[in-house]
Amino acid sequence: MKDPKGRTVIGFEKHIFVCENLREDGHPRGCCSEKGGVEIRLRFKQEIIEQGLVGKVRANKAGCLDFCEQGPTVVVYPEAIWYRISDPEKDIPDIIKEHCKEGKIVKRCEIQL
Repeated sequence: MKDPKGRTVIGFEKHIFVCENLREDGHPRGCCSEKGGVEIRLRFKQEIIEQGLVGKVRANKAGCLDFCEQGPTVVVYPEAIWYRISDPEKDIPDIIKEHCKEGKIVKRCEIQL
């Protein structure tokens, strides 16, 4: 069966999961949705297009990634690097360029326990 998009391999070089979990108002752990999760995912998708990585890098929404207090959070596979997005206009382009293109961890965004 031929792929309708013309793909020749299954999967992506990098897969970014963006937490968009929504909790009830006032939940003590907060939620990434109210911290801009949807907008962050859409910004990742736009940055993937702008940096010419369509078909190589994919950004998808995720339910709770369980680092709510650090949110909004994303995880990049296959490396399983976890990031906190505090400045979307700076963090997202840097994660796409430095992590997805150059293979370097963006240390200032990495979640620390």
